[in-house]
Amino acid sequence: MKKLFLFVAALCASFTAAADEGMWLLPYLQKMNIATMQQRGCKLSAEEIYSAEKSSLKDAIVIFGGGCTGEIVSHDGLLFTNHHCGFDAIQGLSSVEHDYLKNGFWAMNNEQELPAPGLEVRFIRQIIDMTPQIVGNIPSTASQAEFEKIAGENRKAAIKELEKKNPGMEVIIPSFFEDNQFFAFVMEVYKDIRLVGTPPSSIGKFGGDTDNWMWPRHTGDFSIFRVYAGKDNRPAEYSSENRPYNAEKFLKVSLKGIEENDFAMIMGFPGSTERFATSYELNYMLDVDNPQRIFIRGEKQKIWWDDMMASDKVRIQYASKYARSSNYWKNSIGMSKGIRDLKVVERKQEQEASFQKWADENTMPQEGYQDALKKIAQAQEQMAKAGAAVQYLREAFYSAVELIAPASIVFNGNELRDKKFNKVDEDIAKMGEWFKDYNVSTDRKVAKRMLAIARENMAPEYLPSFYTEIVDKEFGGDIDKYVDYLYDNTMFTSLDKVSALIAKYNKKKVAADPAIPFVKSVREMYKKAAEEKSKYVETFAEGRRKYVAGLMLQHPDKAWASDANFTIRLTYGRVLPYEPKDGVLYRHYTTLKGVMQKEDKNNPAEFFVPEKLKDLYAAQDYGQYANTKGELPVAFLADCDITGGNSGSPMLNANGELIGLAFDGNWEAMSGDVAFEPELQRTIGVDVRYVLFIIDKFAGAGWLLDEMEIVK
Repeated sequence: MKKLFLFVAALCASFTAAADEGMWLLPYLQKMNIATMQQRGCKLSAEEIYSAEKSSLKDAIVIFGGGCTGEIVSHDGLLFTNHHCGFDAIQGLSSVEHDYLKNGFWAMNNEQELPAPGLEVRFIRQIIDMTPQIVGNIPSTASQAEFEKIAGENRKAAIKELEKKNPGMEVIIPSFFEDNQFFAFVMEVYKDIRLVGTPPSSIGKFGGDTDNWMWPRHTGDFSIFRVYAGKDNRPAEYSSENRPYNAEKFLKVSLKGIEENDFAMIMGFPGSTERFATSYELNYMLDVDNPQRIFIRGEKQKIWWDDMMASDKVRIQYASKYARSSNYWKNSIGMSKGIRDLKVVERKQEQEASFQKWADENTMPQEGYQDALKKIAQAQEQMAKAGAAVQYLREAFYSAVELIAPASIVFNGNELRDKKFNKVDEDIAKMGEWFKDYNVSTDRKVAKRMLAIARENMAPEYLPSFYTEIVDKEFGGDIDKYVDYLYDNTMFTSLDKVSALIAKYNKKKVAADPAIPFVKSVREMYKKAAEEKSKYVETFAEGRRKYVAGLMLQHPDKAWASDANFTIRLTYGRVLPYEPKDGVLYRHYTTLKGVMQKEDKNNPAEFFVPEKLKDLYAAQDYGQYANTKGELPVAFLADCDITGGNSGSPMLNANGELIGLAFDGNWEAMSGDVAFEPELQRTIGVDVRYVLFIIDKFAGAGWLLDEMEIVK
């Protein structure tokens, strides 16, 4: 236990240091760097940003859906987030007859707001340091297996106790600093969320994949929802009797604008970073992980895109799937480029050499620091082959061949289910939702390509058995012929047939379906590869835990921030331009003029400008939303430290007022998830003045502005 508390002491000591890098935990703001924030212009106290005892700024910040951030901007539960965060809900509510993706949607009163089934919003009600309860009774010499067993039992007991104290709340206790620290988050989950307004994709997604991760940017990436509650203001399932959530804390909206060097901060839910990743992990990423993802998704996306451009129905069905896939696809391309261009591996190797020297000279072998890097390297090498297979099976089969999803409902593990479906109506309804966004012709094309590239690129010992047992024996190795037979004869491409099966389950009939041996062999091979990889995970985890703890003991005066893990954090910095390369300077904001300049009639899917927006530009009809130069701002930059999950996060000025919505990072610093780049790394946000301009002047939905507290 002694070494654990030495680590915690080192962590606390580091709070006196200041650094621009960091996605900071709210309970440590006072100890960490509020003084530095105030020196840079912040007008708020730490307690005004986060308080465990009373309402504070953090109470206006929510988890939106499953992977984004949102903010409450009115007393009546009005919520801002990104257009791409609301994309799933907008797509789900769209049809060829009501194409909200293409045309946008604006409610003109509460009654017109559209329920978004399945969408949830989470408020953080409590944050509790649980480190002593989770690891306080674990000896410093415990093996990784012992550590995980005791910590797991402690965590389970702690969650149970907190759930008992907070009935109706959701409780999680994630780890920080590679299992060296733990915090509990008590959350209230609201399930009646309604779409209030969204610009057309020609504004909300302007620039498409071409501009994704790029600057200068001209995307109006926002959408508007509202949180509804029961009569007691607590969470309730959707009901026409529900009322808008009565928000004790909401953000004021600023029209004061931004200037270069202004203080800026962002509060939200960053998803995942790997700042403590070693050179061994980065080399695997560069050589295997990213190349496989880039190639597989690229091939799938080509097929999806062609079919989407040929049919409005398919475009709506696959819009959200395509956006999710292509975002991380392009991220992986930029990540690899950034790691190489900025020599991140070499910098990691220097850090590792320094750490090893320190560990050899200052620690005892039994403490585990001296062998930490060796364990990471060894485990990474041992996991590599099976890990590559796991990724290929996941990307080329589970995430690409959609037929696998409905066919998998009849499996228990790798065997066919024996029992009937218990919740027939519920299961049929779920399948109806799934098939709504499924096009069998598109899936057939994807399946042919995926099965071909898997055979060409996977290690033979990890290929699912259907290749040799069916494709080769029955179809002479002709993959296209096999796929056509499969899709022509399976019941799992038809909602009617799947619904009938659920209503009256027949195991014998299922067993005869040609999709069953296909799916079964994929599932069996995935299980085999995952189990082989898992043999070395324990060694890897122990190495990472000791390495991270050791780094902090080696550098007790450095300001350390935990990797992102989709828990609420704060980052701060300044509104700043940057120099992407010699002789090039990007200013800190863009305007509507750039939207007009980017219009490309040869690429209307990405660079179409609505006629009404052109008319407003031609008339210079910007109203109160123009800057001091008479321009209409669209987007701006700040050197704040964010990652995926921060999408939709509020960008705030020195008074904690909303000045924009974070929606992207910049291409030149795509390696930022593994190494922060202070000179290059920028957050791209949509200026709130552009958001209000679109709501008011473009959409004519000024009634929404009436309920906001707008600061001029």
